[in-house]
Amino acid sequence: MQKILFVCLGNICRSPSAEAVFAAKAATAGKSVMVDSAGTGDWHVGEPPYPPMQDAARARGYDMSDLRARQIKVDDFKGFDLIVAMDGNNLRDVERLRPKAGKPGSDTPVTMMMQYAPQTGEKSVPDPYYTRDFDETLDLIEAASDGLLAALDA
Repeated sequence: MQKILFVCLGNICRSPSAEAVFAAKAATAGKSVMVDSAGTGDWHVGEPPYPPMQDAARARGYDMSDLRARQIKVDDFKGFDLIVAMDGNNLRDVERLRPKAGKPGSDTPVTMMMQYAPQTGEKSVPDPYYTRDFDETLDLIEAASDGLLAALDA
């Protein structure tokens, strides 16, 4: 079973959306995966996803109500096969936590979400907490989730 961690800044918009969307798409495709999400910051630890993000996801059939924000930790490199960041700042912050060479988890791949949807022309998933465009976030995450599922089959 593939274990994937999605990471954004506060773990209340993009990464919980990616967790919910990817889990639903994987289940529909009959893929056995374990998904989770985390934030690089600790401001929202223990909180549910941002209500407007939940509303937009629910309108598309994704339920995130049981998710709670947490902060990424060094042990996540050992516990996951792949860590997927939503933007370049998240990627840099995740890489700062990477265990030293030779330590468990030091070789865990860290990628960008939008590399799985090159057809969109986007490099990052914009943060809807600031842009207020929750549907754009879901559009990009859905496209990238399809690409990530295909990449797992390759």
